[in-house]
Amino acid sequence: MATTEKIVKPKKATPKKTVSSKKVVSKVVKEAVKEHKEVANKSAKGGSASGGKVVSATPAPVKAEKVSVSEERYVYAVGRRKTAVAQVRLYPSTEAEEVIVNKKPIREYFGTVALETMALSPMKTTGLETAFRVSVVVRGGGLHGQADAIKLGVARCLIKHDILLRPVLKAQGFLTRDARAVERKKPGLKKARRAPQWAKR
Repeated sequence: MATTEKIVKPKKATPKKTVSSKKVVSKVVKEAVKEHKEVANKSAKGGSASGGKVVSATPAPVKAEKVSVSEERYVYAVGRRKTAVAQVRLYPSTEAEEVIVNKKPIREYFGTVALETMALSPMKTTGLETAFRVSVVVRGGGLHGQADAIKLGVARCLIKHDILLRPVLKAQGFLTRDARAVERKKPGLKKARRAPQWAKR
Protein backbone atom coordinates (compact mmCIF):
# COMPACT_ATOMS: atom_id res chain seq x y z
CA MET A 1 0.00 0.00 0.00
CA ALA A 2 1.20 3.45 -0.93
CA THR A 3 1.60 5.83 1.98
CA THR A 4 0.32 9.38 1.54
CA GLU A 5 2.41 12.11 3.11
CA LYS A 6 0.74 15.27 4.33
CA ILE A 7 2.12 18.45 2.75
CA VAL A 8 2.54 21.12 5.40
CA LYS A 9 2.30 24.64 4.03
CA PRO A 10 4.59 27.20 5.68
CA LYS A 11 2.79 29.80 7.72
CA LYS A 12 2.78 33.32 6.29
CA ALA A 13 4.78 35.74 8.32
CA THR A 14 2.52 38.38 9.77
CA PRO A 15 3.90 41.88 8.96
CA LYS A 16 4.81 43.97 11.94
CA LYS A 17 2.79 47.09 12.43
CA THR A 18 4.93 50.16 11.81
CA VAL A 19 4.08 53.47 13.38
CA SER A 20 4.32 56.39 10.99
CA SER A 21 6.62 59.28 11.83
CA LYS A 22 3.70 61.75 11.63
CA LYS A 23 1.88 59.94 14.44
CA VAL A 24 5.02 59.93 16.59
CA VAL A 25 5.56 63.66 16.06
CA SER A 26 1.93 64.50 16.83
CA LYS A 27 2.10 62.38 20.01
CA VAL A 28 5.26 64.18 21.16
CA VAL A 29 3.70 67.58 20.44
CA LYS A 30 0.56 66.70 22.38
CA GLU A 31 2.63 65.57 25.38
CA ALA A 32 4.67 68.79 25.30
CA VAL A 33 1.51 70.95 25.16
CA LYS A 34 0.04 68.97 28.04
CA GLU A 35 3.16 69.46 30.16
CA HIS A 36 3.20 73.18 29.35
CA LYS A 37 -0.42 73.55 30.50
CA GLU A 38 0.32 71.68 33.74
CA VAL A 39 3.31 73.95 34.49
CA ALA A 40 1.21 77.05 33.80
CA ASN A 41 -1.60 75.84 36.10
CA LYS A 42 0.87 75.03 38.89
CA SER A 43 2.50 78.47 38.62
CA ALA A 44 -0.92 80.16 38.72
CA LYS A 45 -1.99 78.15 41.80
CA GLY A 46 1.31 78.80 43.55
CA GLY A 47 1.02 82.51 42.85
CA SER A 48 -2.51 82.72 44.26
CA ALA A 49 -1.43 80.82 47.38
CA SER A 50 1.58 83.04 48.04
CA GLY A 51 0.05 86.44 48.69
CA GLY A 52 -2.03 86.59 45.52
CA LYS A 53 0.95 87.35 43.26
CA VAL A 54 0.66 85.72 39.86
CA VAL A 55 3.91 84.96 38.10
CA SER A 56 3.57 85.60 34.38
CA ALA A 57 4.89 82.92 32.06
CA THR A 58 5.97 85.51 29.46
CA PRO A 59 9.58 86.78 29.75
CA ALA A 60 10.30 90.33 30.86
CA PRO A 61 10.68 92.86 28.02
CA VAL A 62 14.28 93.56 27.00
CA LYS A 63 15.39 97.18 26.92
CA ALA A 64 16.18 98.41 23.42
CA GLU A 65 19.81 99.35 22.94
CA LYS A 66 21.05 102.25 20.88
CA VAL A 67 21.43 101.40 17.21
CA SER A 68 25.00 101.71 15.99
CA VAL A 69 25.95 103.50 12.79
CA SER A 70 26.51 100.20 10.96
CA GLU A 71 22.92 99.09 11.76
CA GLU A 72 21.26 102.30 10.48
CA ARG A 73 19.23 102.15 7.32
CA TYR A 74 20.98 103.56 4.29
CA VAL A 75 20.94 103.58 0.50
CA TYR A 76 23.93 101.85 -1.10
CA ALA A 77 25.37 102.00 -4.60
CA VAL A 78 28.70 101.55 -6.40
CA GLY A 79 30.22 104.02 -8.85
CA ARG A 80 33.19 103.41 -11.15
CA ARG A 81 35.47 105.48 -13.35
CA LYS A 82 38.70 104.25 -15.00
CA THR A 83 40.23 102.06 -12.25
CA ALA A 84 38.50 103.84 -9.35
CA VAL A 85 35.68 102.11 -7.45
CA ALA A 86 33.55 104.08 -4.96
CA GLN A 87 31.15 102.49 -2.47
CA VAL A 88 28.62 105.18 -1.52
CA ARG A 89 26.17 105.08 1.40
CA LEU A 90 23.50 107.73 2.00
CA TYR A 91 22.05 107.85 5.52
CA PRO A 92 18.83 109.88 5.88
CA SER A 93 19.50 112.96 8.04
CA THR A 94 17.66 116.08 9.13
CA GLU A 95 20.78 118.21 9.49
CA ALA A 96 23.60 119.13 7.13
CA GLU A 97 26.58 116.90 7.95
CA GLU A 98 30.08 116.73 6.53
CA VAL A 99 30.72 114.21 3.78
CA ILE A 100 33.21 111.52 4.81
CA VAL A 101 35.53 109.94 2.22
CA ASN A 102 37.84 107.16 3.48
CA LYS A 103 37.33 108.31 7.10
CA LYS A 104 38.32 111.90 6.22
CA PRO A 105 36.29 115.04 5.45
CA ILE A 106 35.83 115.42 1.71
CA ARG A 107 37.61 118.79 1.60
CA GLU A 108 40.62 117.35 3.39
CA TYR A 109 40.67 114.25 1.17
CA PHE A 110 40.45 115.93 -2.25
CA GLY A 111 42.06 119.24 -1.29
CA THR A 112 40.24 121.26 -3.98
CA VAL A 113 36.75 122.71 -4.21
CA ALA A 114 36.43 121.65 -7.87
CA LEU A 115 36.71 117.92 -7.14
CA GLU A 116 34.41 118.23 -4.12
CA THR A 117 31.79 120.02 -6.23
CA MET A 118 32.10 117.40 -8.97
CA ALA A 119 31.62 114.51 -6.56
CA LEU A 120 28.49 115.99 -4.94
CA SER A 121 26.96 117.59 -8.04
CA PRO A 122 24.00 115.11 -8.24
CA MET A 123 22.85 116.11 -4.73
CA LYS A 124 23.16 119.81 -5.58
CA THR A 125 21.16 119.37 -8.79
CA THR A 126 18.30 117.62 -6.99
CA GLY A 127 18.42 119.98 -3.98
CA LEU A 128 19.11 117.16 -1.48
CA GLU A 129 22.44 118.40 -0.12
CA THR A 130 21.19 118.47 3.49
CA ALA A 131 18.87 115.43 3.31
CA PHE A 132 21.58 112.78 3.71
CA ARG A 133 24.76 111.97 5.56
CA VAL A 134 27.22 110.69 2.96
CA SER A 135 29.84 108.03 3.69
CA VAL A 136 32.20 106.89 0.91
CA VAL A 137 34.88 104.22 0.62
CA VAL A 138 36.85 104.66 -2.60
CA ARG A 139 39.82 102.67 -3.92
CA GLY A 140 42.03 102.78 -7.02
CA GLY A 141 42.77 105.44 -9.61
CA GLY A 142 43.64 109.08 -9.05
CA LEU A 143 41.73 111.86 -7.35
CA HIS A 144 39.93 112.95 -10.53
CA GLY A 145 38.79 109.39 -11.33
CA GLN A 146 37.71 108.88 -7.71
CA ALA A 147 35.63 112.06 -7.78
CA ASP A 148 33.89 110.86 -10.95
CA ALA A 149 33.28 107.45 -9.37
CA ILE A 150 31.71 109.08 -6.28
CA LYS A 151 29.50 111.22 -8.55
CA LEU A 152 28.10 108.13 -10.29
CA GLY A 153 27.63 106.30 -6.97
CA VAL A 154 25.74 109.25 -5.44
CA ALA A 155 23.49 109.50 -8.49
CA ARG A 156 22.67 105.80 -8.33
CA CYS A 157 21.87 106.10 -4.62
CA LEU A 158 19.46 108.94 -5.29
CA ILE A 159 17.69 106.83 -7.93
CA LYS A 160 17.23 104.04 -5.37
CA HIS A 161 15.93 106.57 -2.86
CA ASP A 162 13.43 108.15 -5.27
CA ILE A 163 12.87 106.86 -8.81
CA LEU A 164 11.21 110.16 -9.77
CA LEU A 165 14.65 111.83 -9.71
CA ARG A 166 15.78 109.75 -12.70
CA PRO A 167 14.73 112.20 -15.48
CA VAL A 168 16.57 115.08 -13.81
CA LEU A 169 19.77 113.10 -13.24
CA LYS A 170 19.61 111.46 -16.67
CA ALA A 171 19.30 114.82 -18.42
CA GLN A 172 22.48 116.05 -16.70
CA GLY A 173 24.39 112.88 -17.63
CA PHE A 174 24.96 111.76 -14.04
CA LEU A 175 23.76 108.20 -14.71
CA THR A 176 26.08 107.51 -17.63
CA ARG A 177 29.01 105.25 -16.87
CA ASP A 178 32.07 106.70 -18.62
CA ALA A 179 33.75 103.61 -20.07
CA ARG A 180 36.88 105.39 -21.29
CA ALA A 181 40.07 103.91 -19.82
CA VAL A 182 43.73 103.49 -20.69
CA GLU A 183 44.21 101.12 -23.59
CA ARG A 184 46.45 98.15 -22.90
CA LYS A 185 50.01 97.94 -24.21
CA LYS A 186 50.53 95.68 -27.22
CA PRO A 187 53.49 93.31 -27.69
CA GLY A 188 56.09 94.72 -30.09
CA LEU A 189 54.95 98.32 -29.50
CA LYS A 190 56.21 100.95 -27.09
CA LYS A 191 52.73 101.68 -25.72
CA ALA A 192 49.18 100.88 -26.80
CA ARG A 193 49.76 102.18 -30.33
CA ARG A 194 53.19 103.85 -30.35
CA ALA A 195 55.50 101.79 -32.54
CA PRO A 196 59.32 101.92 -32.41
CA GLN A 197 60.89 104.43 -34.75
CA TRP A 198 61.53 102.94 -38.17
CA ALA A 199 65.01 103.34 -39.66
CA LYS A 200 65.70 102.69 -43.34
CA ARG A 201 69.41 101.85 -42.82
